[in-house]
Amino acid sequence: MTDWLMAAKSQKKDYLEDLTALMKIKSVRDDSAATDKYPLGPGPSQALAAFLEMAEQDGFRTKNIDNVVGYAEWGEGDETLAILAHLDVMPAGKGWNTDPFDPVIKNGNLYGRGASDDKGPGMACYYALKYLKDQGVAFNKRVRFIVGTDEESNWTGMHRYFEVEPAPTLGFSPDAEFPVINGEKGQVSLKLSVPAGNGDQYVLQSFHSGLRFNMVPREAVAIITVPNKEQVETAFTQFIDDNPISGQVTETAAGLQLNVIGKAAHGMEPEQGINAGTYLATFLDQYDFAAGAKSFIHFLAKYLHLDSRMKGFDGAYTDPVMGELTMNCGILNFDQENGGNIDMNFRFPKGITPDELETMVKKVTDQLGISVKQGPAQAPHYVDPTDPIVKVLMDAYIHQTGDQDAQPEVVGGGTYGRLMKRGVAFGALMPQTPNTMHQANEYQPVDDLIKSMAIYMEAINNLVTD
Repeated sequence: MTDWLMAAKSQKKDYLEDLTALMKIKSVRDDSAATDKYPLGPGPSQALAAFLEMAEQDGFRTKNIDNVVGYAEWGEGDETLAILAHLDVMPAGKGWNTDPFDPVIKNGNLYGRGASDDKGPGMACYYALKYLKDQGVAFNKRVRFIVGTDEESNWTGMHRYFEVEPAPTLGFSPDAEFPVINGEKGQVSLKLSVPAGNGDQYVLQSFHSGLRFNMVPREAVAIITVPNKEQVETAFTQFIDDNPISGQVTETAAGLQLNVIGKAAHGMEPEQGINAGTYLATFLDQYDFAAGAKSFIHFLAKYLHLDSRMKGFDGAYTDPVMGELTMNCGILNFDQENGGNIDMNFRFPKGITPDELETMVKKVTDQLGISVKQGPAQAPHYVDPTDPIVKVLMDAYIHQTGDQDAQPEVVGGGTYGRLMKRGVAFGALMPQTPNTMHQANEYQPVDDLIKSMAIYMEAINNLVTD
């Protein structure tokens, strides 16, 4: 029997070299730099080109589709096993102790944007596939390692792939955690628009917090005009001391600038983060702002602060299989000329619908003069635990880790696995490793990545030789 862990360790040097090269590419979607050549900005397309060039040199058949998605292929057969990873990454944000796009290994951990989501796991899985190919394993299925470039936003590339290429038979995405994610909650965002307007004495000139809908905002900044600056400065300093945040107040020519620093986290579980935007709104809510500014501040403070379960909307809901409904407010902006916008992103289990969520929210927003528009939705996804794709992956994980108590899981995150009827998510975050996806100082233990490569080796081998 093959010692898969020993095989994975033999690939460590080359793997880390190729992974480091990919992580140095700042593959963040940038619509402001989009062109016909680079539909999502240059970074994602450059990462795709680099990966496909590497795969072609490694002997795979490759294809670039519209510079937004591509694949490396090996094997033949009537069935297609798809492995779906992504090369785009979240904006780095602030708070890093190292350069997020110059990966380093410290104390056995690989630090850098994409170490955990998803370049580190994706490349571990690619190297597993490459090893099997190089060892001459006889594949009874066609395997396509498909890489998207917009997973953190709108899935532009992967949706394009499924428009123009045949649907795979089964597959998995190495973009979550172990053991196996056989269920993913549905997703929808509600886009809230707040009218402009202020009072006379208390003026909210601007308020900005958040980078993406699926991140808990780490930072928030507001500029306000108030009649008693000294009183507000003293109160804000005390508010910072009394809460799990940091911040500062600065007098500027435009007015008082209030800065709050919280903690970023993945939007699928907002309770893991500290939302700087709702904390700042909670402080401001004690003052006599008016009109649209008051609606913006009060809605954030009363209905969104410290409530990721919709309790303030009488909307808390739990499905016995898929778990709790969760909500993250990831983008919070206001300016006195144009008003405000709030993005509420929901991860919902079966048993509740986006229309029902919209109705709950509108019961509150209608009273505040705030309008609501529902964005595109993804339905909940679930693969029966008895399906062979789940059983084979679970067996490989258990064999390589010895974790006999492991069971398939349902999560709030969304992966490419949901694009296939028999698709799941599979690693590479180990159960005891902290989840730093979408956070500053994102990392993965190198030993975890090599262990995951061994798991992928065994799993893919068993899927293509059954």
